[in-house]
Amino acid sequence: MTTTTNSPTIVLIAGHWLGAWAWDEVLEHLETDHTRATAMTLPGLDGDDPERAAKTLDDQAAAVLDVLARLGDEGQPATIVAHSGANGPVSLVLDRHPELVQRVVWVDSGPAAAGSAFAPDLPEGLDELPLPSFDVLAQQASLEGLSAEILERFRARAVPEPGPVLRQPVELTNDARRKVRTTLVCCSIPSTQVLEMARGGHAMFAEVANLEHLDVVDLPTGHWPMWSRPRDLAEVIRSAASRTD
Repeated sequence: MTTTTNSPTIVLIAGHWLGAWAWDEVLEHLETDHTRATAMTLPGLDGDDPERAAKTLDDQAAAVLDVLARLGDEGQPATIVAHSGANGPVSLVLDRHPELVQRVVWVDSGPAAAGSAFAPDLPEGLDELPLPSFDVLAQQASLEGLSAEILERFRARAVPEPGPVLRQPVELTNDARRKVRTTLVCCSIPSTQVLEMARGGHAMFAEVANLEHLDVVDLPTGHWPMWSRPRDLAEVIRSAASRTD
């Protein structure tokens, strides 16, 4: 973690199948800006944990809160950067302790709606969901900007997503979560389309329409901008974390 006095504190959390390693290139660029940043691996996505397949969204949210509590000792709330499927645990964090977050940056993602689950129909007997073939994955999320080398690394380092994380509904009760300053980084879907979907009540982005302090940034690329445009993403994150309005 880089440590520069009075710089914003940033916690980077990647989506499904990914750990802290997914942010390596972004962290390199943030370090050149002298920004305090750390990446974390959510419970269930540590390949060395023999009990990882049993982890839940609650376990993941608790781990994020532990990191925020530790960083809080350094004097200020943190900015959370949540990519893709990290929106489940981060939405729980915002609901339970919004005071610990000065800003949330959703990277090709957005806040989860109350009662929603990523894969509610995933069979109970399925303990985990491995990274699918890239042909299948490309039908669900854009692979634009990812070289063969990047895809090979993705495949080699991906950890199957725990079944309980995918099935568990996100229970939200605290409207204060909607007051947290928010930046949407729109990559595979343009911001105009995202906002139109939000206004139309689309399940994926309906909660966006309820946010009280929203900034939108377009960063055209695929669903994994930390690999396809790491320098540009780092600059967007740094800029968002530095804002206080």
